[in-house]
Amino acid sequence: MQRIKMTISYDGTAFNGYQIQPNGRTVQEEVQRALKQMHKGQMIHVTGSGRTDARVHAAGQVIHFDTPLSIPLDNWTRALNTQLPADVRVLRAEAVSEDFHARYHVVRKTYHYRVNNRVASDVFRRNYAVHEARELDIDDMRMAAAHLIGEHDFTSFCSAKTDVKDKVRTIYRIDIEKENDELIFTFEGSGFLYNMVRILMGTFLEVGRGDRQADELPSILEAQDRSMAGKTAPPHGLYLWEVSYS
Repeated sequence: MQRIKMTISYDGTAFNGYQIQPNGRTVQEEVQRALKQMHKGQMIHVTGSGRTDARVHAAGQVIHFDTPLSIPLDNWTRALNTQLPADVRVLRAEAVSEDFHARYHVVRKTYHYRVNNRVASDVFRRNYAVHEARELDIDDMRMAAAHLIGEHDFTSFCSAKTDVKDKVRTIYRIDIEKENDELIFTFEGSGFLYNMVRILMGTFLEVGRGDRQADELPSILEAQDRSMAGKTAPPHGLYLWEVSYS
């Protein structure tokens, strides 16, 4: 058996998320279906670096699986892409040691969040950026973000639905850049809790509109209370951009 690590991208618009579930189309299901065809009916389980929710996109999701097949790495990419639907692509394949784990060996993740900041929404970006008609104050949002850099307990920015007990995470950087009428938020950290980036974004948008002050962020962190933070921002502006390993 050989362990293969793959980097994949997908358009999350028509997916109910990454992980297989009883109802709804998922990325994991599509990849495993394609692998089953390549393995002549043998089921191959795929492990991802983490879940993404319905309508969330990925530019650099990482998966691994074990296979009895001996195929050149370049051929893995071509063969799977012929079997996969057009909204999922394999970007590259690597042979890794049998103890490599796509989820447990992650050292940091990077997410992007895109906001289309103009009066009228762009119909061509409606599935790939969240529309915000009100002008956003970038400087205020950057000041809010600065309070979150470092190691903190992010309970206030985590969905109450999670079973995770330890909510301490480290954020290495939060960048906010403007490209024409689009704002691109970059979050890089040791890991992220369930809905954490979307809750952070909901809070930043409130700051950007002037509905909340940037200097409220330390007290929100300290409260360790989800109700203190902003609303959860929509999923379709979120992209799992890169997963890094030691």
